[in-house]
Amino acid sequence: MKVIEYFEKAKNPFITFEILPLQRGGDIRKLFSIVDVLMNYKPPFIDVTSHSAQIQYLETSGGIRKKVKRKRPGTIGISVAIKNKYNVDTVPHLLCQGFTKEETEDALIELNYLGIENVLAIRGDDLGFEKPIPEGKTSNIYALDLVRQISDMNKGKYLEEDLLDASPTNFCIGISGYPEKHFEAPNLNSDLKYAKEKLIAGAHYIVTQMFFDNKHYFSYLKKCRDAGISVPIIPGLKIITKKDHLSSIPKNFFVDIPDELSEEVLAAKSEHVLDIGVEWAVKQCEELLNSGVPSLHFYIMQYVKPIENLMKKLKL
Repeated sequence: MKVIEYFEKAKNPFITFEILPLQRGGDIRKLFSIVDVLMNYKPPFIDVTSHSAQIQYLETSGGIRKKVKRKRPGTIGISVAIKNKYNVDTVPHLLCQGFTKEETEDALIELNYLGIENVLAIRGDDLGFEKPIPEGKTSNIYALDLVRQISDMNKGKYLEEDLLDASPTNFCIGISGYPEKHFEAPNLNSDLKYAKEKLIAGAHYIVTQMFFDNKHYFSYLKKCRDAGISVPIIPGLKIITKKDHLSSIPKNFFVDIPDELSEEVLAAKSEHVLDIGVEWAVKQCEELLNSGVPSLHFYIMQYVKPIENLMKKLKL
């Protein structure tokens, strides 16, 4: 079933999750053990992230060597395996960064064959490696371009124009939203303009970047509605579990961590940080649910203990 249909049919708020594919050579059973726990909370769908190649610098006896490495393959396979094993919908992420339009079309055709109905279209992070585009191939530069390509396929329009008998796909398309604005956008209003363009191009819903102060989400939601954006806007949440998050999360995701939370984490012993993060997330969730949000989306990656602790405290 499509993500948008879950919102249309839901009578109560629901919880969804986003997980990482395994490292190269990882055992799928490890990922299944994570999903085993998540299924206790009856998510209607689970997102599976995607990663393009990146540059790594390795110190060798001959000096520093640059290596191109793709860390986490398998998004399509993992999405299908989870869907079939657990009878739950999955939302594989599709990237512009590191993939040609031709590769994207192949991935979409494969997902369509395999019964996957939902995708999240994002540009992807700049990981220091710009994949060479072979002669005669093209690439999507921005998420808007990617949304347009998926939307074209939903209309039966493929890259090879002579495929006159090609069947239309039927993907539900999600996009990312940024309550504290995308770090490259000059301001939030211009960021909303880009989001609206993606929705006009064919996207169906928005899932937000993580935030730790609900005022950012409420302000973003109001600005979206004032701008005529009426699609579901799913709040994305992350639980602080270690002190390193105070620097790594702002650095990588360009979001603020409130003074009260950061000061409490800094003053605590390391073994108590998880409890602090869970309590903060409980307060966030309760306020969001009381405001009437239809769902909560958690960025858990591959660590389920915070969610287990949270769900013991959250009354759903």
